[in-house]
Amino acid sequence: MAENCEKCKFRAKYDQKPNSFLGRFWRLHINFCPGWKAYFTNLSEEKKAELREKYNFTKY
Repeated sequence: MAENCEKCKFRAKYDQKPNSFLGRFWRLHINFCPGWKAYFTNLSEEKKAELREKYNFTKY
């Protein structure tokens, strides 16, 4: 499940158009998605910092 986060189509939509409906939905979704939590918490500290900045993500 978590390995799909790297290739998620909704994440790609966010990267292309953050203000699109699917982009905004994905950004909201990562706040409670168990797959994203598993993916994110298993990353290196450098990658976590990169994603925190890119997605303005502060939860984990």
